[in-house]
Amino acid sequence: MTKETIVALRRETGAGISDIHKALEEAGGDQAKALELLKKRGQAKALKKQDRETSEGIVHAYVHGNGRVGVLIEVACETDFVARNEDFQSFVHDIALQVAATNPRYLSVEDIPEEVKAKELSLAKERLEEEGKLAGKDATIIDKILEGSFAKFVEAEALLAQSSIKEESQTIKDLLVAITAKVGENVQIKRFTRYEIGQ
Repeated sequence: MTKETIVALRRETGAGISDIHKALEEAGGDQAKALELLKKRGQAKALKKQDRETSEGIVHAYVHGNGRVGVLIEVACETDFVARNEDFQSFVHDIALQVAATNPRYLSVEDIPEEVKAKELSLAKERLEEEGKLAGKDATIIDKILEGSFAKFVEAEALLAQSSIKEESQTIKDLLVAITAKVGENVQIKRFTRYEIGQ
């Protein structure tokens, strides 16, 4: 258990020194296993904070270098102290970059209207039937195939379900949980708008 390992884990998770020591002991000194333990504990802490009121935060504007794409995003937290925190502001900026790059239409899967979901499932079924991928399959298998197709739509269109453009192994929801655990407050992406010349 080196000082460098503790510093690295603290930087990545925002966990307290005693929590890091416990995680490293449980992981037998393995940094990767300790990181996983700290992330799981951070997720549990983040879930407990979800109901807390978020009356502070920031509205962040990002304009892509060539001036053709712009994003406004509102991210809330519990205190102005956290709103001024460098990690929080960096998270908000990264989410604005994500919106600029991927152009999601919805914040979460829950925000996708039922009529959009029905239309997407119908289009997917038509496409798969034209490709002959549903021929001879029973209804249960077809439903699973359509669920998988809709999951791909959700990953493309719902911000929280997207893979991060900076850390592909994590979704935006994972990053939201991580920043909540790191700053110790409820953090919520409230809304965003993306502008593009000619669109």
